[in-house]
Amino acid sequence: MYENKRELPRALLVECDTGEDDAESSLAELYELVRSAGAVPFGAMTQKRPSADAATCVGKGMVQQIADFCEKHHIELLIFDRELTPTQIRNLEEDTSVRVVDRTMLIMDIFACSARSREGKLQVELAQLEYLLPRLSGRGTALSRLGGGIGTRGPGETKLETDRRHIRGRIRSLQVQLEEVEKHRQQIERRRRKDGVVTAALVGYTNAGKSTLMNALTDAGVLAEDRLFATLDPTARALRLPNGFSVMLIDTVGLVRRLPHQLVKAFRSTLEQAAQADILLNVCDASSPEAQTHLKVTSDLLTGLGCTGKMLPVLNKCDQVPGLTGLPQIGQGIRISAKTGEGIPNLLQAIQDALPVQVRRVQLLLPFSQSGLAARVREQGTVLQEKYTSEGLALEAFVGPALFPAVQPFLQTNSITKA
Repeated sequence: MYENKRELPRALLVECDTGEDDAESSLAELYELVRSAGAVPFGAMTQKRPSADAATCVGKGMVQQIADFCEKHHIELLIFDRELTPTQIRNLEEDTSVRVVDRTMLIMDIFACSARSREGKLQVELAQLEYLLPRLSGRGTALSRLGGGIGTRGPGETKLETDRRHIRGRIRSLQVQLEEVEKHRQQIERRRRKDGVVTAALVGYTNAGKSTLMNALTDAGVLAEDRLFATLDPTARALRLPNGFSVMLIDTVGLVRRLPHQLVKAFRSTLEQAAQADILLNVCDASSPEAQTHLKVTSDLLTGLGCTGKMLPVLNKCDQVPGLTGLPQIGQGIRISAKTGEGIPNLLQAIQDALPVQVRRVQLLLPFSQSGLAARVREQGTVLQEKYTSEGLALEAFVGPALFPAVQPFLQTNSITKA
């Protein structure tokens, strides 16, 4: 990374608008991606075309305009808002004498800088290698650059260029390591299910404030920055609800439109973990004009992953948009500000109301001989109150489906209620 702002490279953003996507919104998002990657967006050029040019993406006239602009303003990076072929990158670099980065390379670069856990680093490297492997031919000396700037961070490219077998072997090794990590995660998830632990996942667009909300709810100490993809590594913390019941709250990687399929594939297990949660908090930045789209992108992706939990729209940053009159379609969303704490009690109540039916609130009278069962209730359930009596230990607690059969013989009459 660069030491200070004066050293940040200038980048010219290029949009080839073929009508496939909302070009204006996508370009605005690209500005934020470039800033998050550590460059200065110096300007943008857009060309409408029926399809991208096979040789240079944009037309020859536009390429010349780009070259002249870059020379005049000392531009160091050309960043295209789409995935380019190796041929297009090579031709553009030859015609403009400026390094070219496409949208996919840019996002992977941000991921490479943001990954902190072993799993996150493995996932990002796997995505980078799978993106790079079919692109080794036709890049010439471009691959001799080692990681010193945007689009070049990550695996050492000189070695990769000279030995394709090394790449394939490394990909296999990463896949094996990730399978082991996934097995461990599945064991933890099975244990949670067995113990009746209810999970809630924070999902949504990147930079919607999920980590700030995680910290506000649980004091998790998760990194929360005003940049895209500040959080890649899932974090789980216990969240106590107003009725005393605790759920496991999970913070997850943020989403973005046209997320590279290599990254979706690499992070699929992490996203599936979120999709399998009992409650999903679909967090969006209510101050963004794209809030409705962001909610839909998240909902569609999780639905595609087999989401079965109840999804609650959460409209964050409401302190910046009083009234939310511009969001009539999501009027049922829970309005909050993770920064100021506004609406947090309403959110906690909504999570409590969405708890699965199988979580039960029970009153028990455990004989003194059942001290082991009392310990299990304390460990696996949520004890609201307990009192020793002459007949045994009186407990009021929340219990999950795994624990309920064991405590059922000791229920007080008509004591079962939904959590």
